[in-house]
Order: sequence, then C-alpha cells, then structure tokens
Amino acid sequence: MWETIRDAIIEIRKHSAKGSININTNGSRPDAVEALCNAGLNSIRVSTNSARKHIYEAYYRPNNYAFEDILESIRVVRKHGGWASINYFVFPGMTDSVEEYEALRKLIRETDLSMIQWRNFNIDPDWYLGKIGVHETGEILGVRQMLKLIRDEFPNLKFGYFNPPIERILGNFEADFAH
Repeated sequence: MWETIRDAIIEIRKHSAKGSININTNGSRPDAVEALCNAGLNSIRVSTNSARKHIYEAYYRPNNYAFEDILESIRVVRKHGGWASINYFVFPGMTDSVEEYEALRKLIRETDLSMIQWRNFNIDPDWYLGKIGVHETGEILGVRQMLKLIRDEFPNLKFGYFNPPIERILGNFEADFAH
C-alpha cells in the first residue's frame, strides 16, 4: 500500500511543508521508503525484537524481505535528513545480553539511528524462546547497565516511548525530554 501512502503524503505536502509525517512499518521495502521520503515523509519507526538477524528473522519470519532491508529503510530516512526510530522490544535476559548489546551498538552506528523506543515485550517467555530457538542467552549485562552503556556511547541517541513532534526534534529536544 506504499503507493497510496505516497499519494497521501504528496497531497498533504501540497498544503503544508510543516509538521512531521511518520510511518510505523516493518521496513521491508527500502525502495518504497525512498519514494515516500521523496514525497515528504520525514519520520519512520520500525519494530524489532532484536538487533541480530537470526533472532529477528526467527520471530518475524519475514516473507519477501530480510533483516538487512529494515536497516536500509532506516538509513534511507536518515539520508533524507529524517527521524528514524525503532520500537525495540525488551525481553530481559535476551535484550540485555552482551551479544545483543554489541549488535545494537552496530545497528546504531551503521544506521545513524535517531531514537530507541524501549518497549516491554509482554510475551510468554517459554513460547518466545522456543519460537526463536534460543536455549542459552549468554552473559547478561542487565537492562539498566545496557541503557547506561548505550547512552554513554551514543549521547545524541534519544530514548523515549513516543515520536516527538517535529518542533521538538528541530528545537531543544533535551530540554523537553531530559534524561
């Protein structure tokens, strides 16, 4: 349906260049995201349960796209000067593993991510771990420590729960969303 969204963005932008136009998406079509940005899209939010391909794909089981496509969709929006965030589903014991932390650092660096919207992954743990085929999660940092490490390394990366209004993005975000 990206063509319909593109046409809607074009119509909106005929009337105003102000404001933020955001899509929540699986990020499966970087080419469509490119076309949407060209039409006036300036914000994207992509949901993920992991910064690791094998964990993401085991849960989402993407059809006709791959984990790399979601990363490229984020890059496309950033290339256009837009705001890119992830809905990051937090599952203690997995999200705060050393392996996931390292993968998240790589994702942030490689995509120039604007924001992480930390979400409680309210899911049956046995079902989830079985679905993704994980039996051992490795060394754990703890969620609080992981958040601190990410914030320390990436001071411009925002943490939050909702997309901020464009005025806050362009203005003094930190004053409004102090951490």
